[in-house]
Amino acid sequence: MTETAAATGKTTWQIDANHSSIEFAVKHMMFTTVRGRFKDVKGTITADEQHPDASVVEVEIAAASIDTGSPDRDAHLRSADFLDVENHPTITFRSKRVEGAAKKEGDKFRVTGDLTIRGTTMEVTLDCQYEGTGKDPWGGIRSGARATATIDRRQWGLQWNQALETGGILVANDVRIELEVQAVRQ
Repeated sequence: MTETAAATGKTTWQIDANHSSIEFAVKHMMFTTVRGRFKDVKGTITADEQHPDASVVEVEIAAASIDTGSPDRDAHLRSADFLDVENHPTITFRSKRVEGAAKKEGDKFRVTGDLTIRGTTMEVTLDCQYEGTGKDPWGGIRSGARATATIDRRQWGLQWNQALETGGILVANDVRIELEVQAVRQ
């Protein structure tokens, strides 16, 4: 820990995109789940050991990095019908508060912040679990957490849909967000 970090009780952690995943799941035709992920993510966590509730999480995702395993579907998700990546190239999250200090593996906590998609910002709460901290083979310190939330995509302007002949809709409105984050202490 640097002298400044020791004096302030704050530590900065860089999200390791190679060992983290930002994934989502949504029902298709009301009976199967389609999963996808964003491959290009960066972010920092400023942990305040003395006042954990004052910790800050900032994440930026390249919207065009969406990957569902289907190039045609991915192109549609990048279009103005959904993410409109040409006009809104990034998805961002900035925490506003952290509730519950995670001290040992398995501890649960909540992170509430502003999620911006397509230029629309809405508050979202992530239910999180601390996964532990350890030294990596290169002498660095790494920490992990998982988080989940469910959002209604329509609140961010992702309105496109299609009615099904049998009733219901093609793409569900609720989207489950599932995060596995590994961060390296700076």
